[in-house]
Amino acid sequence: MRWLAWTMLMAIAVGAGAAGVNGELNPVRTHPHGSAATPIDAVIVKFRSASHSAQVAQVRPAQDRVAALMARTGATLRAARPITEALYVIRVQPAVTGQPIVATLERLRADPEVEYAEVDQRRYPHAMPNDALFSEQWYLQQSSATTPAAVDAVTAWDTTTGSTGIVVADLDTGVRFEHPDLQWAGSGGRLLPGYTFISDTFVANDGDAQDADASDPGDWVTQADLSKPECSGGTAGNSSWHGTRVSGLLGALSNNGTGIAGITWSAWLLPVRVLGKCGGLDSDIVAGMLWAAGIPVSGVPNNPYPARIENMSLGATGSCPQLYADVIGQLTAKGVLVVASAGNEGGPVDAPANCAGVAGVAGLRHAGTKVGYSSLGPEVALSAPAGNCVNTAPGSTCLYPITSATNQGTTTPAADGYTDQLNNPNLGTSFSAPLVSGIAGLMLAVNGNLTSAQLIARLKEGSQPFPQISPGTVPAPPMCHVPTGPSDVQASECICTLDGRTCGAGMASASGALSAALRPVAAVIVPASVTPGINVTLDASGSSAACHHMIASYQWASSDPAHPVTNPTGPSTTVTAPATGTFTVTLTVTDDAGKKDPATVIVSSTAATSSAPASAGTNTCLAAISVPSPVTVSVSPTSGSLQAGSGTTQSFTATVADTLNTQVTWQVNTTTGGNATVGAISTAGVYTAPARVPSPATVTVTAISFADPTRSASATVTITAPAAARAPASGGGGGGALDVLSVLALALGGLASAVLRPYNSRCAASSQGRCARR
Repeated sequence: MRWLAWTMLMAIAVGAGAAGVNGELNPVRTHPHGSAATPIDAVIVKFRSASHSAQVAQVRPAQDRVAALMARTGATLRAARPITEALYVIRVQPAVTGQPIVATLERLRADPEVEYAEVDQRRYPHAMPNDALFSEQWYLQQSSATTPAAVDAVTAWDTTTGSTGIVVADLDTGVRFEHPDLQWAGSGGRLLPGYTFISDTFVANDGDAQDADASDPGDWVTQADLSKPECSGGTAGNSSWHGTRVSGLLGALSNNGTGIAGITWSAWLLPVRVLGKCGGLDSDIVAGMLWAAGIPVSGVPNNPYPARIENMSLGATGSCPQLYADVIGQLTAKGVLVVASAGNEGGPVDAPANCAGVAGVAGLRHAGTKVGYSSLGPEVALSAPAGNCVNTAPGSTCLYPITSATNQGTTTPAADGYTDQLNNPNLGTSFSAPLVSGIAGLMLAVNGNLTSAQLIARLKEGSQPFPQISPGTVPAPPMCHVPTGPSDVQASECICTLDGRTCGAGMASASGALSAALRPVAAVIVPASVTPGINVTLDASGSSAACHHMIASYQWASSDPAHPVTNPTGPSTTVTAPATGTFTVTLTVTDDAGKKDPATVIVSSTAATSSAPASAGTNTCLAAISVPSPVTVSVSPTSGSLQAGSGTTQSFTATVADTLNTQVTWQVNTTTGGNATVGAISTAGVYTAPARVPSPATVTVTAISFADPTRSASATVTITAPAAARAPASGGGGGGALDVLSVLALALGGLASAVLRPYNSRCAASSQGRCARR
């Protein structure tokens, strides 16, 4: 089985030149989320000038025009105020009580004197993260004359910053969980536990192979490694920390004053480790794809957090293998979007980005032109920034890298950090793909019903056209062309064509894609069979609006006057099947914000067919996914024994895992710090026994995690009575406890007295001098 993605589609280029990225950071508040507290009844109307209105011979007084408009549309005027001579804010009461504002808007827009009419929507201060390196993230800013390729995430964030109901999987080298801009889900971070699917121990590089640890141990390759078959044709190099870089772009913790901002601020990230030393096997990669989507994989526990989006910043040259086509088909059937980078070869698109149903992403320079190393072709869905340095002199600043999270270790993990513009610039189509995956995450946050095909279509719909010039490039770069084969490499900048056959539909735009995602989804149920002359019922009641919106109206129309629809404005309608030939019925559904989605039905004498779904789905607002805390606490030693009143101590050590906050609170018998009765414990874990034996004599010492107070571990200490005191040395006074030697001495003394007592009595009865001499 072939090896895939040993380059992981990341390029590290040597930048040059002396210039900096100019970015102004303006932190402001975000607006409140949710629907308005009161119904919207204000619209902004612009009247046409007299020359554009056949009904107006001369410009009438503005108030007369407003009143006449209300009379023609049947609405009741509540109030009006001018913005300019032709532009008015009008508060209206609908012609029919309870009718949505969109119906009023449609009547106003249809009036010949009205140039346009829009809801007077409430807006709020724009959302901007306060992350320290955000000013370097040019690719997330609004598009400008200097950086037209920027994806305008800042505008999209005014609508949504994502949803905790979404999981985005990154099939990659694993991740550094302890990175301060990522961290463990359930303890303040974004990273779910994940899994390693690498089946080769050498490639896994962590002492074993497939297991539940998705952390990245490093993927450095030594010169000696190149002699192994897994690394044949490769090159020696330092660890890439590729998965950490990609994850940072997908969803770094944002608005936290640290590091960078991710595209999504709320979605969970699922690291699926399929690449290691010298890449990864197709078999491991597709297993990871299936598992990430919630499809069972043999020998592996089922994934409790199925992903809606799978990011694959990997690939290899060649056509799409049937293996991938099959797996991608299964994922698509489950509504999972696969986003893959096009490749860094400058030629035809790599697999799996060239597989049907995949959102292949090519790489752009800051100027919106194709970056030289990016692959290209008709399989590309759209393009996004990949990073480019502009300058070429050694040691110079790389002007437009894709700044992200990383680790500073050259082999094994060391300090966590971020890529930069000088020593470690981040470049490659690997980093174009997660920008698009992140945008798709924002889209699902506002319309969870969108299928993978609908996501791709609306990503394209919201994209911006490629610029047809490259300011500052002399001579002007050539137009890109479709590669004729693997040897047709376009390794230099080229201008993307507008026909969608080289760099996709356009430049990725978060704000444009979000606007497209907010449109409703038209759905039509058609009959299973049709015969000439029967009434064909078409049902659009399964259509659905975006989250917090609803369908406001239906509009049916037939292309054949001889076969009109019977109910042009209802959720369902009927037409008569023709005896011969075909005609088209068009459906337009409109939501309460005035956004529309069309669908068509082709009716013949034998069938009624439509590409629209029968049902748009019922999950427009995704339910939040709850992630339990991963924090674990252990205490060592687990037991001990101390004597009461001895003043002796026992030191305990608490080990806290899966969180950056390793502090604990120490308790004795549930009392923080303990007390004189049960003993005291310091913040460093040093326990001191009490003066007297408590009851019960065994106390419990507990370490409670600061990061998650529900996680703790305990040890026990048994308090014993103090040792017996020594007996007094002389007579008098009260008795006390006697030690063993004292008891023995007294016993011997008593025995001697018993033996000598008769002799002493005889001496007393005889001469005292004689006794004394003896």
